Amino acid sequence: MELNGKRALITGAAGGIGGAITRMLRERGARVAVADRDTGGVEADAHLPGDLLDGAYADALPGRAAKALGGLDIVVNNAGVITRGPVTDSSDADLALSLGVNVTAPFRICRAAIPIMAEGGGGAIVNVASCWGLRPGPNHALYCMTKAAIASLTQCMGMDHAHQGIRINAVCPNEVNTPMLLTGFARRGFDPDRAVAELGLTVPLGRIAEPEDIADVVLFLASDAARYMCGSLVEVNGGKAVA
Repeated sequence: MELNGKRALITGAAGGIGGAITRMLRERGARVAVADRDTGGVEADAHLPGDLLDGAYADALPGRAAKALGGLDIVVNNAGVITRGPVTDSSDADLALSLGVNVTAPFRICRAAIPIMAEGGGGAIVNVASCWGLRPGPNHALYCMTKAAIASLTQCMGMDHAHQGIRINAVCPNEVNTPMLLTGFARRGFDPDRAVAELGLTVPLGRIAEPEDIADVVLFLASDAARYMCGSLVEVNGGKAVA
């Protein structure tokens, strides 16, 4: 899974999974442009901070990354938000945020990146979906809906753009030990460390995922080792179903 000379754009690069993806891609020889609201703490070859809810920013990201890196071979749409609760507890702001970050931004980025990749001879796009987008989960209506949308979009694009040498796949994690998960526990009044330990007991492998567990699969899908995979939704869940 060496990526020497490959040029990659990663969104949500300042988060737990995004940080692991960025670090591991660079360790394998890729040059990386990172996007997030604040990329100051991320080691990368190009920094492209901004707000994914800004359509003009999202539209321009692939072109800016290609200009900074001299081309674009890999895009990882990793940025995401989790809005909890049933539909009846969800506000218009919750809906706009979930759709904007989880669906509209990756749609815009893919739409802009595909022509760049096609002109360069091909490439790989990896979207971060979720097991919660493949099956219903309790009290996460917006999250499940938006992750289902990005999973479906991945399958459609994987079929539509394979002939251009562009492989588009998605990784579908379950719970991952990230700052976003820990913050969610704290907001609901739980001790984060204890909650993670108890959650791990519900996983057949005995623990929830670490960011590197997800990043390894992203690297695989971005590399030539996954050269015959198009439109695949790869679950990385330790054997645990959505519940």
